[in-house]
Amino acid sequence: MKSSKEIIEIAKKVIIHESQVIANLSNLLDAQFSEAVTSIYQSPGRLIITGIGKSAIIANKIVATLNSTGQPAMFMHAADAIHGDLGMVQSDDIVMCISKSGNTPEIKVLVPLIKSLGSPLIAMTSNKDSFLAEHADYLFHAHAEKEACPNNLAPTTSTTAQLVMGDALAVALLELRKFTRSDFAKYHPGGALGKKLYLRVGDVLHAEKPQVALDANLQEVIIEISSKRLGATVVVDSEEIEGLITDGDLRRMLEIGGYTNDVLARNIMSENPKRISKDALAAEALSIMESYQITQLVVEDEGRYVGLVHLHDILKEGIL
Repeated sequence: MKSSKEIIEIAKKVIIHESQVIANLSNLLDAQFSEAVTSIYQSPGRLIITGIGKSAIIANKIVATLNSTGQPAMFMHAADAIHGDLGMVQSDDIVMCISKSGNTPEIKVLVPLIKSLGSPLIAMTSNKDSFLAEHADYLFHAHAEKEACPNNLAPTTSTTAQLVMGDALAVALLELRKFTRSDFAKYHPGGALGKKLYLRVGDVLHAEKPQVALDANLQEVIIEISSKRLGATVVVDSEEIEGLITDGDLRRMLEIGGYTNDVLARNIMSENPKRISKDALAAEALSIMESYQITQLVVEDEGRYVGLVHLHDILKEGIL
């Protein structure tokens, strides 16, 4: 049984080894990479990515990254391709084949079939002298001379190199497309990241709209705050926002003995409360609440009061 120190040393060696291989990838990029990226960018078709074994798993991840950043892509398993799935490759598509050795039996069968379709072929391989590299139109040299596995067998460093090369491809295409935060939100409408980029305050605005007039008495204020269950009420005059009264304001008033039958909303409200447009991002509302340590924001539309947004309304949407 190895000691804790020995286990940590093993992990460190893996990380250092893989980081060195990854750093060297930048030295292997050449004109073929930029030409392939340009070809993909200008193509009206999709990028079909294929592989077998662990390379197939990496191919799936690269496809997911490309699709989420605006580049149409599809995964095709190399073994399934030679048993019917090759039909998914259309005339305008470009195919990228990922293989460490570039010499597996499936690759040697598949490559001539892809070439017969007339589709441009990109090879991502560690072996630039392989069958795959020699028959490809473009070569991505994801070189990994040795795996992190002590037996140099388990795909470790080689798959990491493939993954990083795929990220380089995705980001290059992303920048060519001038892919923006709004574009990202369009492709991620259901996730927390997407919601931060597209969910508006008006989308999470509470259905209740607590409000009292300037001359509302203390009983009316308390009833409005209690009935609407938002912990506050806005003080308005002809839909114009005059102030905000929170349950905290009421407690502080009672603590200092300021309660009389003559107390009106105008006497205890906080003037110029923090407010936000209904068209602002919900993430912006959350940031304001966190900065000022408050749980409600007054929501307006061109200066008119439209409601209150509560911290819980935002958090329940998964925005953190």
